[in-house]
Amino acid sequence: MKHLIALAITAGASPLLAQDISLQLPIDCTLGKTCFIQQYTDRDPSEASSDFTCGSLSYDGHKGTDFALPTHQDRRAGVAVLAAADGTVRGVRDGMPDLGLDDTPPEQVEGRDCGNGVVIDHGDGWETQYCHMALGTVSVKTGDTVAAGSPLGQVGFSGRTQFPHLHLSVRHNGEVVDPFAPDTAACGDSSLALWAEPISYQPTALYTLGFDNEVPAYDAIKDGLPEPDITRTDPVVLWGFAFGSQPGDVMAFSITGPYGEIFDQEVTLDKHQAQYFRAGGRKAPSGGWPTGRYTGQITLSRDGKELDRRVTQVEIHR
Repeated sequence: MKHLIALAITAGASPLLAQDISLQLPIDCTLGKTCFIQQYTDRDPSEASSDFTCGSLSYDGHKGTDFALPTHQDRRAGVAVLAAADGTVRGVRDGMPDLGLDDTPPEQVEGRDCGNGVVIDHGDGWETQYCHMALGTVSVKTGDTVAAGSPLGQVGFSGRTQFPHLHLSVRHNGEVVDPFAPDTAACGDSSLALWAEPISYQPTALYTLGFDNEVPAYDAIKDGLPEPDITRTDPVVLWGFAFGSQPGDVMAFSITGPYGEIFDQEVTLDKHQAQYFRAGGRKAPSGGWPTGRYTGQITLSRDGKELDRRVTQVEIHR
């Protein structure tokens, strides 16, 4: 029977050399566009948490890097999980449902937080673990030899998770290693990162944005909304789904139509949130909206610095 090897792991790795292992991106996506790193390894030994930049993209005791997909629709479309380096498959698990923590019976999650997953031994004490993979997609078996970039399965929603993502853990001699800064506790020092290609840090970003004729339900946004159908007499609503908010962050909305700007608003966020959404818009004027193309823009700013800007469009034709 397939199994996933359980390992006792502790935070804080022993000194090591970055050249001991070189990691490729473990997911087939474009970072910052079709996937995002939502959470990093927790570097704070106290009950607080901190990512490798001393930022807030982590939580207490988090032992890996979370590569998140924007929506469940993206997950259902199929996104491959890839081996981060050459190695031998040490253990696998499949068979857990893609229901997430809230909808999976507690007895099925107990001791199986990783959900469906794979552990790869890379030699010299190095191993990687890939968690929350999709039910029935694990394509390797214990003892298989894999090359860096080889498909292992697909991103899923199994185990102890509340959003679709790949959780990657890196360990050396059984201890957790932060692949972004394995040799230092200095904030933001990623000069010895284990990645073969540099990975930029995004402190916050928009997963996705869109138009609708009403403020959509949060669960519907997370699942993935269909293309909007807005008529001339409907309200025009612009929404944005994002991650990594801090108190004081500003989300600015702008909607322009065929004859200029119809909506402009700034929202100041008041708390830390791993994921969140906001929306704004206007009711139709007397006589309805003019037909044509409407453009929505959302900008995320922190301390006066723009961190992300996204644009979307919709046609109103009836």
